[in-house]
Amino acid sequence: MVSDPRAALWPNYNPPRDLIFTHGKGSELFSEEGSVYLDFLSGIAVTSFGHSHPHLIAALNEQAGKLWHVSNLFRIPAAELLAQRLVQNSFADNIFFANSGAESVEAGLKAMRSYHAANGNPERNRIIGFENSFHGRTIATVAVAGNKSHMQNFVPLDQGFDHVQWGDIESLRASIGSATAGVILEPIQGEGGIRPASKEYLEAIRNICDEEGLLLMFDEVQCGVGRSGHLFAHQYYGVYPDVMALAKGLGGGFPIGACLTNNKVGKTMVVGTHGSTFGGNPLAAVVANAVMDLLLEDECLPGVIQKGEYLRNQLSSLQEKYPKLIDSVHGLGLMLGIKCEIPNTELANALKDRGLLVVGSGSNMVRLLPPLNIEHSHLERAVSIMDSALGEM
Repeated sequence: MVSDPRAALWPNYNPPRDLIFTHGKGSELFSEEGSVYLDFLSGIAVTSFGHSHPHLIAALNEQAGKLWHVSNLFRIPAAELLAQRLVQNSFADNIFFANSGAESVEAGLKAMRSYHAANGNPERNRIIGFENSFHGRTIATVAVAGNKSHMQNFVPLDQGFDHVQWGDIESLRASIGSATAGVILEPIQGEGGIRPASKEYLEAIRNICDEEGLLLMFDEVQCGVGRSGHLFAHQYYGVYPDVMALAKGLGGGFPIGACLTNNKVGKTMVVGTHGSTFGGNPLAAVVANAVMDLLLEDECLPGVIQKGEYLRNQLSSLQEKYPKLIDSVHGLGLMLGIKCEIPNTELANALKDRGLLVVGSGSNMVRLLPPLNIEHSHLERAVSIMDSALGEM
């Protein structure tokens, strides 16, 4: 018998030893000891409409009493409906459902290679990724991101991926060769630091892909599903991909991922090319449809933009007030980052001690990812906590 129950888990995570949450409501989490925390982490951009949302609970409970899983050997009407809704509100013509962001990215990488092979160019199999990207933790997704700390000893070969510097269009041009199949990027980088691309940069990449016959894939696992204030972040820029990966907020906390493709790519993924046992099962698809109900309400996305502007303005005021602690503020919608002059862990811990949960990212940033439906009073409370913590620091 193990005395410490944590010993039964891989030691690859390091959560606070004495902080366990028992339940949540809206933007708040309640600990075992009775403390209340404002959740500006959202399970790393997953609980898109906070905790215990009645519409999501009702959808899950109703479906749980009917049918959980049948596999994709049979039709799943809820998944078909979800696919139709995503197609109607995006660039895409067809969808593949998975369980996570990494799986959705992997599906997209396979689809890009499949497209070229189906068109008589199987040698076009190399895909270009960008430094400081994050696409998941599988072999292929860590390889395409190229982050050495994530690759470690897991990726002995390059797996068919090349890497260029973020923001350097000439580096991208120079990396394209006769074997290049496509390009993958996050319109707003997340783990590498909250860094939105510029419209000009995305337009230039789209044009290069068109000129060279390459496919363009966007990873919107973190920045998609309303977080930018648009249903998908690239819609803010008006630049559209051929392939896109979604997950995280799409299920509001229930695991689901999706790979969206235009028809020229999707039609090459015929029977036998790819699959998933759990992907798009009845439970996941019903909950994701309930999330779509909320996202497509008239006031939702304008509300995200309004709340994001308010929060960003408040953060900019804190930066002016504490220039020795905060370097700058970045982001879009309710995906914001504070670039710190001190170690970001110091600020994150100080906020946690005062009841505000945030998460760090690259470039010494603290990420703010509150629920899309957060109440204005909770935004004000969060700013007050940050002001107090920065003042004492």
